[in-house]
Amino acid sequence: MQKRWLSRFVLVALAFALGSTAARTDALAEPVAVTFVLVNDLDSIEVGEPRGGFARLATLVARERAANRNTLVLHAGDAIFPSLLSGFDQGTHIIQLLNTIAPDAMTPGNHEFDLGADVFRELVGQATFPVLAANMREADGKRVRGVRDTRMFEFDGVKVGLVGLTSDEAYVKSNPGNLTFSEMSETLEVQAARLREAGADIVVALAHADRPEDQALIGTRAADVILSGDDHDLTVFFDGRTLLAESKAQAEYIVVVDLAIDIEESDGRRLVRWTPGIRVVDTAQIAPDPDVAARIRGYEAELSKELDVGLGTVDVALDSRRAIVRTQESAIGNLIADAMRSATRADAAITNGGGIRGEKIYQTGAELTRRDILTELPFRNKTVIIELTGAQIKEALENGYSAIDQVSGRFAHVSGMRVTADLSKPVGERVTGVEIGNAPLDPAKTYKIATNDFLLRGGDGYTVFGEGKVIRGALHGNLMASDVMVYVRIRGTKGAAVDGRVSLQ
Repeated sequence: MQKRWLSRFVLVALAFALGSTAARTDALAEPVAVTFVLVNDLDSIEVGEPRGGFARLATLVARERAANRNTLVLHAGDAIFPSLLSGFDQGTHIIQLLNTIAPDAMTPGNHEFDLGADVFRELVGQATFPVLAANMREADGKRVRGVRDTRMFEFDGVKVGLVGLTSDEAYVKSNPGNLTFSEMSETLEVQAARLREAGADIVVALAHADRPEDQALIGTRAADVILSGDDHDLTVFFDGRTLLAESKAQAEYIVVVDLAIDIEESDGRRLVRWTPGIRVVDTAQIAPDPDVAARIRGYEAELSKELDVGLGTVDVALDSRRAIVRTQESAIGNLIADAMRSATRADAAITNGGGIRGEKIYQTGAELTRRDILTELPFRNKTVIIELTGAQIKEALENGYSAIDQVSGRFAHVSGMRVTADLSKPVGERVTGVEIGNAPLDPAKTYKIATNDFLLRGGDGYTVFGEGKVIRGALHGNLMASDVMVYVRIRGTKGAAVDGRVSLQ
């Protein structure tokens, strides 16, 4: 199924690149042109050259709005974290930047809940732009204050209905507290029907959804256009009936969708035909907005005094790119796990690749700073200690290597143990060997395991951690970033070299 989806995507993307468009069967006069500018997973102000970032996005948004008054700027989620400054101001600076750009709507991504539901509610209150999430409710079933289900826009007689959707995977990936999420596809079907009953000619789903969820949304055929986020990949898919688009993370490449919409009244019926045009904007070609750039420099200056302090020299190259830390043993994953085990004197440590966020390579000989560590570990997670049986550890590791093909954040980086897994085996049966302390894992024996408080709460699917005995919880735990800083200052990074502690077959 996944291969068929990818093959189809490649063919469609190639067709767009060659200038292919959907054919109109009737030549209707004066189609209405509506433009959608999609941004998603722009969750950091620490975006380097030559492309990406809020300042370039601001320039592009102003340009598109000037070119077509029928333009909607839409954010498909993941904004608040892991911007480094969000660890200090809880995301206020991101909301201020978004207020400046003024999207026409945004749906929350999982990172909007990283600091809990209360902080999310507070930030929604600071937003001067609409926030939509039709499938999200308070524990009592009421809408979250300031969050709507849908919006209706009218452009030259054409009505465009917009529904916001947030993945219920937020429970696994983040910390939404007592907020509840209904299934996205079912919600889309209900809300799309309501929008069409209210006169919508075009229905657009603004969704923070991973690739399988995208496929499910397409399968409903309830929306004409699905504008998505979460996967960080530049994606365009169109099968003649439903269009899906996702921009590259950090506004590096922005997908702009131009719809030419024809409306015809015939025998009392309203016939709607639309033709998509796709533009992919490389923001390396966009000049940063000077006012937004100046504001970002001000934010960065607030951090510099505290963060630009050297910890030591990089002894072995560190690669924190998403595709590395979520799919294989890596030096930076080893370094973090080693630091956690050293700080706690635990038997072993397990941490998740999804918590490593720097997306950069540190070459041998480079200086590693406080800023670097906090950029890699921006979530302010705590190092905790739990007691688990060998059987529970194996269950945790099975989860850790269950979704490598999806580049899932649950990938397990370890210290004090060696793991062998056969990825050709079914999920839940992949871990073929584990050693702790140079001895085979004993299913009945109890071990002290260092991990982070996000995983302790069941994040990234590590629900088995909740069955263990908590020796030191988040209340008394150190910041993971602090543990890593101390470790690097004292021991350096040489011992983090890839050594085969995770062997994937």
